[in-house]
Amino acid sequence: MPVPDLFLQGIARGWEVLDASEFDRERTFEADVIIIGTGAGGGTSAEILAERGLKVLLVEEGSLKTSSDFKNDEAKAYAELYQEGAARATQDGGIGILQGRTVGGTTTVNWTSSFRTPDQTLAHWAQAHGVTGLDKQSMAPWFARMEDRLGVEPWVIPPNANNDVIRSGCESLGWHSAVIPRNVRGCWNLGYCGTGCPTNAKQSMLVTTLPAALERGAILIHRARAEQLVFAGDRVSEVLCRGMNPQLTQASGQRIRLRGRHVILAGGAINSPALLLRSGAPDPHQRTGKRTFLHPVNFAVAQFDKPINGFYGAPQSIYSDQFQWNQGTTGPIGFKLEVPPMQPSITSALLGGHGSESLARVNKLSHSNIMIALMRDGFHEQSQGGEVILRDDQSAVLDYPLNDYLWDGARRAFLAMGEIQFAAGATAVAPSHSHGRLSNSYAEYREQIENLSYAIHDVRLASAHVMGGCAMGDDLTLAVTNSLGRHHQVENLSIFDGSLFPTSIGANPQLSIYGLVARLATGLASELSGPRTEPNV
Repeated sequence: MPVPDLFLQGIARGWEVLDASEFDRERTFEADVIIIGTGAGGGTSAEILAERGLKVLLVEEGSLKTSSDFKNDEAKAYAELYQEGAARATQDGGIGILQGRTVGGTTTVNWTSSFRTPDQTLAHWAQAHGVTGLDKQSMAPWFARMEDRLGVEPWVIPPNANNDVIRSGCESLGWHSAVIPRNVRGCWNLGYCGTGCPTNAKQSMLVTTLPAALERGAILIHRARAEQLVFAGDRVSEVLCRGMNPQLTQASGQRIRLRGRHVILAGGAINSPALLLRSGAPDPHQRTGKRTFLHPVNFAVAQFDKPINGFYGAPQSIYSDQFQWNQGTTGPIGFKLEVPPMQPSITSALLGGHGSESLARVNKLSHSNIMIALMRDGFHEQSQGGEVILRDDQSAVLDYPLNDYLWDGARRAFLAMGEIQFAAGATAVAPSHSHGRLSNSYAEYREQIENLSYAIHDVRLASAHVMGGCAMGDDLTLAVTNSLGRHHQVENLSIFDGSLFPTSIGANPQLSIYGLVARLATGLASELSGPRTEPNV
């Protein structure tokens, strides 16, 4: 039985959804609130503001793709649903970056892992970055509200074999492991979350908050790039956009002018700082784009005598925080251990290699496991993250230097992943390194890891988590916004996305964005329309 397409049904009922690539003349739109971006921050904001009777207009650079378009096709999905066709990377190519560009943003293509912001992270923000009002107790009801809204619960189905490597290996070693909460309802356990959910089980913004906002009269314009904020004194007077071409390769369409009482940037880290930079936004202390973080990820691939088939089943359902906080918040870099889905295209891209090497790896794919370490950047003086800068054509790129502090974390992560994999029964393990090779014992593997070179392009790194660049904090010499997400120098401008984070999260960040933005958007809605309503736990 076909799954109903919520967007096609809504549009048939009268939702105002406009494709800017089809505009044949310059257009002007007015609303109470202009929201740039439709991902975790934009979608959450839109629902809350529209519920309060405010006229909301959302702008999305990517295209509208819905359950009817999702066919578990890697090549099509990466080209259509990701920033730069899934080829986004740091300026020097040292870290590949998977980031969504479609209606729903990264929430449409992520792997559904949903963690609350760790208590250690919230405490560090307060102590080191002057963030107020976001302690554990204050945030708990907002996390609970969004968990209920998006069906976030620990995954109850037994893990697939790929995830079970973490569980069984950690169990053998006496190390921490636990079940991952996922934002799904009625999940079919297909495993292709990264290519868009064809069953609408993933509770992304595409099927939850955006439809709710559109039902309440919000307007969505997709295939439209926000190019510039226009300032009049200390206010944004206008947002200048341009329609994308149908292929999303350039903004060559009609000009679009957006005017509203308030503007929310929710394009995500990299894109939100870049818009401020392009616009010449007030930045007296040169903080815009600074301290942008990635959770740099390295990998270890293991071979088993038994089938793993990591391309089927919930992509992430088990994790380990054994090495996340064990050396303190500000000591050597901590890391979270998870697995990625193992469809052939993403596996080949992440692990690199060419010719016979790549063919041999793919031939063993059904009997292989990949483990990843999400390194927690931003908590140490030697971990300043990167900086969003503009290319000559005004497009954004992240300059992210790699240093010995990070390489030490990568080395320790390689060791931890290999030890878990061998403890889970692996017959051979190799690090994701240009000179890495399969080792048949942990002793041999450990010797290999200790003697590898740790340098850019040798260690293969990637990330699907981009945070920071518009850091929040009440000290305007250190932060772009205050603790309410309001720009320090621009009265009617808020930033409601992961670019607010003063450091990385230390966990998959989507629930952190949902909870934080729910709190901030509710406060803004009260200011613009009436009294604030606190969530009930």
